[in-house]
Amino acid sequence: MSLLKRIEKGQQPQEQPSKLEELRLRRQPMTPSREPLVDIKKLVQDRLIAEMDPNMDVTANAAEVRETIEELFQTILAQENIVLSRAERAKLFEQIVAEILGLGPLETLLADESITEIMVNGPKHIYIERQGRIERVDMTFQDNDHVRRIIDRIVAPLGRRIDESSPMVDARLQDGSRVNALIPPVSLVGPTLTIRKFAKKALTTDDLVRLGTITPEALEFLRACVMARMNVVISGGTGSGKTTLLNILSSFIPEDQRIVTIENAAELQLRQEHVVTLESRPANIEGMGEITMRDLVINSLRMRPDRIVVGEIRGGEALDMLQAMNTGHDGSLTTCHSNGPRDTLARIETMCLMAGMDLPLRAIREQVSSALNLIVHQSRMRDGTRKIVNVTEVQGMEGDVIVLSDIFMFEQTGVEDGKVIGRLKPTGLRPKFMEEIEKANIKLPPDIFGASFHFR
Repeated sequence: MSLLKRIEKGQQPQEQPSKLEELRLRRQPMTPSREPLVDIKKLVQDRLIAEMDPNMDVTANAAEVRETIEELFQTILAQENIVLSRAERAKLFEQIVAEILGLGPLETLLADESITEIMVNGPKHIYIERQGRIERVDMTFQDNDHVRRIIDRIVAPLGRRIDESSPMVDARLQDGSRVNALIPPVSLVGPTLTIRKFAKKALTTDDLVRLGTITPEALEFLRACVMARMNVVISGGTGSGKTTLLNILSSFIPEDQRIVTIENAAELQLRQEHVVTLESRPANIEGMGEITMRDLVINSLRMRPDRIVVGEIRGGEALDMLQAMNTGHDGSLTTCHSNGPRDTLARIETMCLMAGMDLPLRAIREQVSSALNLIVHQSRMRDGTRKIVNVTEVQGMEGDVIVLSDIFMFEQTGVEDGKVIGRLKPTGLRPKFMEEIEKANIKLPPDIFGASFHFR
């Protein structure tokens, strides 16, 4: 018996008319209004979900399920004598398909390329970020269970879980968009969902220059640093564009090198062919099987990598990353949350202590100063734009202090119509590792560091 026949057999109203039937009796034929359309949508969804095999993989059987939904949809419209225009019928059908096969109300937001972030604060409050500004949208879920179904649909294909014993999860969509979800009892407003969207078309170096994120001179310098195998940390706050910049810088890695990427939730979009992508894994319901970022960094050293790219360091893996940089794996890239270049060093020191090694602070600082060559700090400005504000060289140790030197700094000249006006300018100082760049047969024009740069 087909799914449609089972539904019709088990769900026909017998004793009392449904809300839709009452509306039909009141007004024939029923013309579309907001409430009946919502009722039609809910009726089809409820009847279909109630009869569907809970273990059915709707993704694998998408074509069959879509056909079944369409049959049931047409049947209910005929039974209830509901009159809809062709456009309204198509719109309602696509909404129902999105609920069963997709991500429900989020499908429309995910399709809008102008939206960069989606924030669901419980079933009735959905916000988006567009052009750096947060705004609320006139869109809701039915209830907490509705949000939970969408979250489960996202995390299940990744082999991850979310329940009361594990109420937080990091995941990703098929296009690589980053997802974070929380449910009660951690969240007191109901299930929450945050999606950092990835553009369907990845940003290029030309896009960064056009958007004012970086200048051509600074971009040329960073290209030379990556090609000459300098170790680079990209720092910044949440939403400042660190991952986007990491993708751009990684594109400068030559095609003939083996790259190993390590992430909590895989979202990097490297364009080279020889890339091995590793992803950490949380413990299962028995508390077994966890694979941490540290495990992956350590294992990557046995994989003959030319470059190691860590999506973000946030714990003890920072120490293993520094040791990899200091043991022949030059040209590694990573990102780190911080408020500035000096804060980046302080955070890395703290994360090294989180590794559990009883190391003196000076030993950690020597590791940091020896491993890192460059810190690129990015910031989200007051107007919502992302700009690189510091390109800073890590020069070495003087006493117990790590010496930093800014090669480029953002100089803000004012604000016009709410837009931050300024430019990333060279400081006139020439980095000490220029000799390494020249050894790699990379030639940079002298005036890239300013009209009158200083040798040191």
